[in-house]
Amino acid sequence: MNMTRRNFLNTAGLLGASTLAAGSVPASALGATGKSRTPRVQLGACTYSYWHLDGPVVSIETVLDKLGALGVAGVDILHRQMDLPEKEPLAPAHRAYLRKLKRHAFHCGVAPVCMSTHQTFLSPDPAVITENVEHTKKCIEICYELGIPSMRINTGRWGTSRDFDELMKNRGIEPVLPGHTEDEGFQWAIDGITRCLHKAEECGVVLALENHWGLARTPEGLLRILNAIPSPWLGALMDTGNFLENPYSKLELIAPRTVYVQAKTYPGGGVWYTLDLDYDRIARILADVGYTGWVSLEMEGKQNADQAVADSLKMLRKKFAV
Repeated sequence: MNMTRRNFLNTAGLLGASTLAAGSVPASALGATGKSRTPRVQLGACTYSYWHLDGPVVSIETVLDKLGALGVAGVDILHRQMDLPEKEPLAPAHRAYLRKLKRHAFHCGVAPVCMSTHQTFLSPDPAVITENVEHTKKCIEICYELGIPSMRINTGRWGTSRDFDELMKNRGIEPVLPGHTEDEGFQWAIDGITRCLHKAEECGVVLALENHWGLARTPEGLLRILNAIPSPWLGALMDTGNFLENPYSKLELIAPRTVYVQAKTYPGGGVWYTLDLDYDRIARILADVGYTGWVSLEMEGKQNADQAVADSLKMLRKKFAV
């Protein structure tokens, strides 16, 4: 095959881009401090974007097919969306299902990069905390089976709201469990997460604590937990849509500890609320701390998912230059 000079240069440029994406940065791209001038991220998408925990479940296989067709590099799998019982121990049949998922993702050209899980450590009952520790360890095992390098965790909620709709009506603020204090809650969460870290290290899975409802609803609460557990197997998950007021100053506070990003969009209006997020600004916040990990779309709008996901990915590609 004949190769013109222009084709050669284009090919060389593509090879250079793939080298950067793999983490090898040429010296010419480094500043005086040795850091990359143009930090790069990889773009993924959350399976939650196609199923918002209501109505018929959209299978993980279906989402993989859709993301593969869209050329998305990575997938963030919602644990509750998998064809697995949430709380039961992993059985041989469950592991066979996971291996089939892994094969399906490979054929679609989509890498599983995170799994989003649910647990709560906010309980005065040691048995409840132990149950959630064991559940979290099982989820780490699922990540290991799928080759997933990171896993979203939460502190859990106090459970004093009637339901999630009431929690959202109150902007994510929830009264402390009667008879207990917030300081007790932080200790329960710190102890519970700490008990999961040996399993995380054993399986090579980084736990990413989300700025979610509960004790990590504020940047101060999230950082209080991270600072109490100095482990390379624990970091922050930045959900761009979970700071409902003054989000940018709060995102700046957690950016240096961020190991994974879920990027919210709300086409057609949000299910519970809508934020008009400035992704130029968010991209700068992450670039300023040298973030070079994954940014996964979490579409939470009411618009048809196929169109909304495609449009949201197009926007994120532009904002993050990927």
